[in-house]
Amino acid sequence: MLSVLVVLLARCLLVALFLPFSALDKILNFGAATDQAREAVSNAGIARLLILAGLCVEIVCSAAILTGMADRLAALILGLYCLITALLWKQFWAVPGFHLRGPDGHRELFWDFLKNFALGGGFLLLAFGGQAGGAAQFFAHPFLSSHPYSHGPL
Repeated sequence: MLSVLVVLLARCLLVALFLPFSALDKILNFGAATDQAREAVSNAGIARLLILAGLCVEIVCSAAILTGMADRLAALILGLYCLITALLWKQFWAVPGFHLRGPDGHRELFWDFLKNFALGGGFLLLAFGGQAGGAAQFFAHPFLSSHPYSHGPL
């Protein structure tokens, strides 16, 4: 029983950024979220679609990871989502005057970028497992669950 609780807690911590916090923020502040999306795409309609797609990804994939239903595919999607959002909205290299040393008011963007990449890596580890053959196994059966709450081997 304790091992199931530990696995559930680990999965809750992994998705906590998205469900409930980021998803709820997109719902409560849809206009501001759309404005942020317009930094990457100028068309307001496409920006709204991106926010709605992101909201669906955050809710559905987080729920899949928590329940263990198609959790590996959901982890792959959330992992790629983290990497893509880092590249589109955490562009520390494009900020004028960015420095890793000395005074700099933009260093938090660098850390946000790295946090997105690290979180993406965690999701990819969940998707592919910790063994070298995990990626091949995933691509052979992408919809299979990892059976996170069972006590036996996969």
